[in-house]
Amino acid sequence: MYCVRLSLAKVAIQHIVESNASMLELGTSLSDAPRILITRLSAIGDCIHCTPLVSALRKRYPSAFIGWVTQGGPASLLDGHQDIDTIVKVDKRWLKNPKHILRIRRQLRELRFDIAIDPQSLTKSSLLGWLSGAAYRIGFSRGQARELSPWLNNYRVEPRSDHVVDRYLELLKPLGIETPDVEFSIPRSATSKKTVDAFLIRNQLDEFVLLNPGAGWNSKIWPHERYAKIAEHLSQELGLASVVLWAGDRERAWAQQVAEQSPAILAPDTSLPELAELCRRAKFFVGSDTGPMHLAAAVGTRCVAMFGPTKIEVCGPYGRGHRTLQEFLQDGTSKERRGDNNAAMRAITVGAVQAACESLCDNRAA
Repeated sequence: MYCVRLSLAKVAIQHIVESNASMLELGTSLSDAPRILITRLSAIGDCIHCTPLVSALRKRYPSAFIGWVTQGGPASLLDGHQDIDTIVKVDKRWLKNPKHILRIRRQLRELRFDIAIDPQSLTKSSLLGWLSGAAYRIGFSRGQARELSPWLNNYRVEPRSDHVVDRYLELLKPLGIETPDVEFSIPRSATSKKTVDAFLIRNQLDEFVLLNPGAGWNSKIWPHERYAKIAEHLSQELGLASVVLWAGDRERAWAQQVAEQSPAILAPDTSLPELAELCRRAKFFVGSDTGPMHLAAAVGTRCVAMFGPTKIEVCGPYGRGHRTLQEFLQDGTSKERRGDNNAAMRAITVGAVQAACESLCDNRAA
């Protein structure tokens, strides 16, 4: 892996002069039907945050060919997106296998991309744009960008916005796209609708709230026994049923405990498109800073969102009407906060979450 990165660094350095010299007003030099590649590989929430970027591109260039290179989980959610022409899937460990690198290079070159847009701005994502042969490669400037990304991208944007959705949209400025409308346009499938319909009918669910006790970082976890208290409160005080989400064995165990300690119903094993459909049907969503929370916000469902190791202004649920809770922000680098304990999450009380749920039921303005 070290040798691969060293070789890439040498190639990138050779192209610095060419990259800086090509900093023209890109938006005025393109055809009406450019071929555009998005390189956002992983993290479901971040891929959801990128979908407004695709919608803005389609609105500006109706005849464009738009591709997205990503990994399996996000790919299943993006499949059928109205503004995406093709999805290229890569294995999580593709960068460690020279054969995979050559195969992906060949696959991307065949699609003849003019522009690569790199919201992730890491070596692995910016390298895909470079391998594609795109002449114009847009990413973030150093600070937001890391590793070799600032060298591999030749249009570098310094973000000014706080929220990650707005930051991603700033990558469109070299194309002359300023302050576009934010449209997520998460695909909706008939199969997922049928599956969710069956679950709701089977459990006689009409109005219900989604509870999501899981999280990718341990420092983002709010204790599962508190979710049980929320489910109890929703049932007794607000007359609302609760459905507990989960993904994987660890989260399933937590969700089962919530269901055993309260009137909450355990959700079925759902695909991402099915989860999106379930979010659409919910009255609101309760959870921490996770992919499911961002998915709920993207499909128009209001959220009670709890934050500990991340900033609300950067990655809170996007849009109006949500309730966000944070007692304090845990210190440290991203890596340190990821591996920290959940002290900041535990500082958020059951009473505070109950009050936030009640305010959504009262339909009070955000």
